[in-house]
Amino acid sequence: MTDHAALANGLDETHDPQLRSWVTEANGHPEFPIQNLPLGLFSPPDGTPRIGTAIGDQVLDLAGLLEAGLLTGAAADAVRAAADGSLNGLLALGAGPRKALRARLSELLREDAPERDQLAPLLSNLVDCTLHLPARIGDYTDFYVGIHHATEVGKLFRPDNPLLPNYKYVPIGYHGRASSIRPSGTPVRRPNGQTKAPDAAAPVFGPSRRLDYELELGIWVGPGNEQGEPVPISAAADHIAGFCLLNDWSARDIQAWEYQPLGPFLAKSFASTISPWIITPEALAPFRIAQPPRPEGDPAPLPYLSDAEDQATGAFDLELDVLIRTEAMRRDNLPAHRLARSNARHMYWTVAQMLAHHSSNGCNLMPGDLLGSGTISGPDQASRGSLLESTQGGRTPIELPSGEERRFLEDGDEIVLRAQARRDGFASIGFGECRAIIQPAP
Repeated sequence: MTDHAALANGLDETHDPQLRSWVTEANGHPEFPIQNLPLGLFSPPDGTPRIGTAIGDQVLDLAGLLEAGLLTGAAADAVRAAADGSLNGLLALGAGPRKALRARLSELLREDAPERDQLAPLLSNLVDCTLHLPARIGDYTDFYVGIHHATEVGKLFRPDNPLLPNYKYVPIGYHGRASSIRPSGTPVRRPNGQTKAPDAAAPVFGPSRRLDYELELGIWVGPGNEQGEPVPISAAADHIAGFCLLNDWSARDIQAWEYQPLGPFLAKSFASTISPWIITPEALAPFRIAQPPRPEGDPAPLPYLSDAEDQATGAFDLELDVLIRTEAMRRDNLPAHRLARSNARHMYWTVAQMLAHHSSNGCNLMPGDLLGSGTISGPDQASRGSLLESTQGGRTPIELPSGEERRFLEDGDEIVLRAQARRDGFASIGFGECRAIIQPAP
């Protein structure tokens, strides 16, 4: 895999599907084979947070690699930058050190690596480790680039005009709350808030009764930009450090009452859940695709959002799943039930367009900032990325294998998001799970 065409497409020896690891369980692993090598922050049993990479069902201590003298040059610089217990410094370095680290890890974990005996003590079972937020999130911006979601939700409230006139010109977004983002596995408490029934004279305060999930892709910002200096679309991909799964929990009844005229507030700020591993752009290189062509009659992106290379390679073929396991299903030992299967190719705007637009007014993005894609729904009922769409605003309940029904989420429900990247001729990779159980309101 060293031909010039492959290298031009961001592919190198680390993507070779024939690569095997001496960590034997990684070979054929559905999420974390040697071709993935995501970055994250973990604590081993009775240990402090350290930078690591997932390999099969194990996590490799990268700080331990550095201490053992197995990393040099730019790869060592990358790990040193995470010595403060977060990956912000590593993200700030950009692609060079990150690629060097990936290349070195691929060498050390290969089946014939002479250093395997030195590495083996640095492995911990993932199930025994605590996974943390990989970076300190200074700011969080949620976009709305899933056009099928925007259309279906629009039909519920504006049947004659589902999409507002700006949607196909502007990557719509809003400034979210970074402080309430938590890693996978952290319970989510049902929020209280104001709600108003259509026939009520005044609102009431109490627990949300229309709690929902949103299937999203998270985008980690790498190198930032100075305030007043926009990132051009041609350079935007260089400012993206990786990806994760994001569940932007939404209290639809609170949202319906409060969102006019300024948009989401307490209906979304109570919690967001992300998968804990940063899946690097390098790992996803084989799964890049051309941005799907816009429907006939749609306007072309304005020049500041238009780049030929981004249109040719800026989208991703990622299969996205939402699953539910209710309290009753767990009690009866029933497997999780898939609620939806969508794909990241349904995003109307690319991640580079999102970042370029975000900075176009001079806004300064910072390493570790998180962007959300907005709900990524597909074109049919089986690919709806929220219950608001799947149940037609609660009018049509979903029947579960347990005999239960759901219009919106109940206390005790566990929602799990998963992602899988597949392509013929390459090893499949995943993102790890993004899961949380709903707890009662305080």
